[in-house]
Amino acid sequence: MKIIVTGGAGFIGGNFVYYELKNHPEDEIICLDKLTYAGNLETLEDAMKNPKFKFVKADIADREAVYKLFEEEKPDIVVNFAAESHVDRSIENPEIFLQTNIMGTQVLMDACRKYGITRYHQVSTDEVYGDLPLDRPDLFFTEETPIHTSSPYSSSKAGADLLVLAYYRTYKLPVSITRCSNNYGPYHFPEKLIPLIISRALADEPLPVYGKGENVRDWLYVEDHCAAIDLVMRKGRVGEVYNIGGHNEKSNLEVVKTILKQLQKPESLITYVTDRPGHDMRYAIDPTKIHNELGWLPQTKFEDGIKQTIDWYLTHKEWWQNILSGDYQNYFDKMYGERLD
Repeated sequence: MKIIVTGGAGFIGGNFVYYELKNHPEDEIICLDKLTYAGNLETLEDAMKNPKFKFVKADIADREAVYKLFEEEKPDIVVNFAAESHVDRSIENPEIFLQTNIMGTQVLMDACRKYGITRYHQVSTDEVYGDLPLDRPDLFFTEETPIHTSSPYSSSKAGADLLVLAYYRTYKLPVSITRCSNNYGPYHFPEKLIPLIISRALADEPLPVYGKGENVRDWLYVEDHCAAIDLVMRKGRVGEVYNIGGHNEKSNLEVVKTILKQLQKPESLITYVTDRPGHDMRYAIDPTKIHNELGWLPQTKFEDGIKQTIDWYLTHKEWWQNILSGDYQNYFDKMYGERLD
């Protein structure tokens, strides 16, 4: 099969590219990525060496570029990771989130309709459900939980999800959606909590923690997420939503303290800062549906996954130091500018 992976130079998309190349070596992978600030071509350096992999630099909201790619490649499956995804940035500038996350999704699905695909898969987030109270640990997000967004980011993802389901109902486009909890693992952009804390702790810099650090997230190791997406896009029912959770609920403060302990750094580095507007208190997913239908369960305990993640950052310092210095943004032109679409 031929699979277009949009946003494959990002965190989860990059990990998915490597998962597919490893587990389905017979398939061809075409990565479509705009290379915004969070897209890093260095992430795909090893994939570039694989003859089954191809990179195309383009914006999913650019209809002409997307149609040209579909015309040339005639993909079987499209997996859409491409998204603006940082909540704080969405509060500062909502417009780009609507453009990429909603309009880009529409362009991709229009291309799928025009050129024909066997599956369009939308990678979404549990943030479309809003949040859960801290004092009700018995409550979890299910696929039937009403959408109740808190930020421009989550609203744009919810809008995209509704559009995907509308294209299924109206045009019979073969779609599926997965909504995941917070991911962590290799290639995570350093503005996010776990890599931010790792990089700053290694430099003995203050570690900013929102509010009291009591916000709870369900942490999912990125490879477990990739395995779930792969199952859903190949075997999941058309027109369905599947929740993907890690069964690893931790408060932000617990996560920070775990990282400090692993790195043997003092908790005195923790600095509490003013909370973000509309900060969701707790996310927790019930993944019963994907387990019952497709047999998926998370394989990585948080204690193991966070150690693997920290070890990766310790052995790949150049990758994230290039991001912190801004050098990564020159990588495309330096290494591939002459050779890529």
